Amino acid sequence: MKDRSFSLRKRLISFRYAFQGIIYLIRHEHNAWIHCLATIIVIIAGFFFDLSNLEWIAIVIVIGAVFAAEAINSSIELLADFVSPERNDAIKHVKDLAAGGVLFMAIAAAITGCIIFVPKIAGLLI
Repeated sequence: MKDRSFSLRKRLISFRYAFQGIIYLIRHEHNAWIHCLATIIVIIAGFFFDLSNLEWIAIVIVIGAVFAAEAINSSIELLADFVSPERNDAIKHVKDLAAGGVLFMAIAAAITGCIIFVPKIAGLLI
């Protein structure tokens, strides 16, 4: 039976594994590189336009959600490729669905960015 008792040491180790996952995602997943670039641009723009606390909250939530979706998608793809290295239509559908989830979140993040930044950019141009 698995030991379910709480241990601070075990919790710290679990954080180490999570950070290893984040490092793997950023090093090996090309789409994560695009998300990193977009994140850097948005953060710089956020400071430039002096975003409000609520605007920062929205930005932080959608950035986190996009990276979380990308991590879940990447883990599903790795697992699917391990389970079925040969071409398999069912695995293709699973991978497409996971990728679609990332796309949904990226679109939501882009819309959030537009709602926040377009009026600020327009204010500079007018």
